[in-house]
Amino acid sequence: MAEQLVTRIDDRLAAEVDRLIADGVVANRSEAVRLGLERLADAHRRRQVGERIAEAYRRLPQTDEELSGIGDSTRALIAEEPW
Repeated sequence: MAEQLVTRIDDRLAAEVDRLIADGVVANRSEAVRLGLERLADAHRRRQVGERIAEAYRRLPQTDEELSGIGDSTRALIAEEPW
């Protein structure tokens, strides 16, 4: 069964959604909302996965032996990461 959501948006956002429809980006307002929510949920899920990966590396960093097989440029990229 499909759920139905009801929400209010301001005139500016409604006009932008209508422009998306006119430009053929989405077929209608429902598709625009559905697509936006799917992308929001996907971005959140990806952010959570990334945070779990980074936390795992903070808990158990790679050893020098594990890093010995990578080149200098890859080593520099890893060193720049915030974890």
